[in-house]
Amino acid sequence: MQSRTLGNSDLKITPVGYGAWAIGGSGWQFAWGPQDDNDSIAAIHRSLELGINWIDTAAVYGLGHSEEVVGRALKSWSGPKPYVFTKCARRQDESGQLRTILKASSIREELESSLRRLQIDVIDLYQIHWPAQDAAELEEGWQALSTLQREGKVRWIGVSNFNVDQMRRASAIAPITSLQPKYSLIHREVEAEVLPYCERHGIGVIAYSPMGSGLLTGTMTRERVARLPEDDWRKRHADFIEPNLSRNLALVELLEQIARNHGRTPGEVAIAWTLQNPAVTGAIVGARSAKQADGVMRAGDLHLSGDEILQISEFFAATTA
Repeated sequence: MQSRTLGNSDLKITPVGYGAWAIGGSGWQFAWGPQDDNDSIAAIHRSLELGINWIDTAAVYGLGHSEEVVGRALKSWSGPKPYVFTKCARRQDESGQLRTILKASSIREELESSLRRLQIDVIDLYQIHWPAQDAAELEEGWQALSTLQREGKVRWIGVSNFNVDQMRRASAIAPITSLQPKYSLIHREVEAEVLPYCERHGIGVIAYSPMGSGLLTGTMTRERVARLPEDDWRKRHADFIEPNLSRNLALVELLEQIARNHGRTPGEVAIAWTLQNPAVTGAIVGARSAKQADGVMRAGDLHLSGDEILQISEFFAATTA
C-alpha cells in the first residue's frame, strides 16, 4: 500500500491500520463481548501480511489485555515490525466506571505499564485517549506527554476525541502530531470544524470506527444485533437501535451495490469513503479473525468514483429529507 506521512512526524503509515479495541475481550465497560486471543493474533498477523504497517491500541481496551495480545502478536511475528500506537488517560475506578485522568504521575505510570505489556522499549505514537474537561488537567496531561517525548520513551504524541479549542490549548504547549476522531458515513460531526482545523495546521488524522463499529460491514443484520452478547456495548448504542438501525442497514444495501462494482466488501467501501477526505491520513480498522482481516484490510487501495460518492451523498439527502 502507498504510505502517507502522519502530521509533523517521520511516520510513513499505510492508509489502513489495525485497530485493537475489540480484541480486549470481555469484562470492562466498553467490551465487544468474548474474544479468543489466538483468533486475535491470527487477525493481526494476517493484517500485517496484507501490508498494513501500524497497530492502534489503548491501555483501557480490556484493561490492558489488548496491549498484552498485541505484544504477543508482535513477539511471534517474523516480518518487518509495524509502528505501535497506544493511548492513555482512561482508567477504571473502584465502581467499574471509566474516568479520564490526566495527572502527570498517572500518565507516567500508564506509559510504563503499556511498554511492559507491549514488550517494546519505545512507543511510536502516544495519545491522550479523551480530554479532561478541566483545562488545567488537560494542559498537565499534554505537558506530561511532551516530557515523555523529550525523554525518548515515546517518539511522537497525539490526541484523540479533542475539539478545536482543546487542540489549541495543547498546541500552545507542544505540537500535536495527530488527532484520532470518530469518523464514518454515520458519524460526520467532525467535518464542520475539526477536520478543516487539522488540515490547516498540519495535524494528521487517523479516523476510528470507519465501518460504524461493524454496522457497515455487510455482515450486521437485525438478527445479529439482537443476538449481541449482553456485555457488547453496541447492544445499547443508538446506532444499533431504531430508528437509526433501519437507516443504517439501508445505507449498507447501497454500499453492497457499490462494492459489487469493485469486487469488494461493503466495509471496504465505507473505509474508502472515509479515506477520500483530504484531511484524513489513515483509518483504524478492526478485525477479530484472519477471515475478517481479508475482507477489510485492502481498503486502502480502493478508490471510489465521483458518481459513487454522489450516490452516497444522495442517499443521505433523501433520508434526511
